Amino acid sequence: MPSVPDDRFPVPDEATPESVWADRSGHRTLVGRNRRGVEIPIGKGEGEISPGELLKLALIGCAGMTSDINLARRLGEDFEMRLWAHATSDEDNRYPEITEQVQLPLEGLTEAEIASVVKVFGRAVAAGCTVERTVVPGTEVSHQILGAEEMSAAREQAEQTGQGDQPEEPGQESR
Repeated sequence: MPSVPDDRFPVPDEATPESVWADRSGHRTLVGRNRRGVEIPIGKGEGEISPGELLKLALIGCAGMTSDINLARRLGEDFEMRLWAHATSDEDNRYPEITEQVQLPLEGLTEAEIASVVKVFGRAVAAGCTVERTVVPGTEVSHQILGAEEMSAAREQAEQTGQGDQPEEPGQESR
C-alpha cells in the first residue's frame, strides 16, 4: 500500500521514490516511513528501535541482501542466514567499530567450499553494499562468518593428528 507524507509539511523538491521520512510522535520518539507503507517506531521505549539500532540493521540488511544471490549459488536457493551487528558507542557518542557476524549452514562443506563462501560474501558486500560503502570511510566495519574459522581449525587439527578424512578407494568401506 503506497504511502506519501501527509500535508503538515510540504514534500521537499529533492524527494524521490527512495526517500524516507520520520514524523515526531512524542518526546524523543518518531515514526519512520517509506513510500511502500512501512512504518518503524523510532525511540528507546518498548516497541521502538533506536537510531543506532537502525544503523546496525541497515548495515547487516544491506550485507545480507547484497550477498544473497552469490551465497544462494553456493548454498542452495533456500539457505538459512542470520546476521548480527554488534557495537557500543564510545565517550564521543559514536561507534568506533561495528562487528558483523553471519551465521550460515556450513556443515557438510569442504574447507575449499567454506573459503569460497567467505570470499564471495566479502567481495559481494565490498562491491555492492551501498550502506557499508557509505559508512566505512568513517567507521570500521568487520565481518565474520561464524563457524568458518572453527571448522577450518578442527579440520587442520584432525589432519595434523592423522585423523583427518582419508580419501576412500573405490569399492572400499569407511572404517
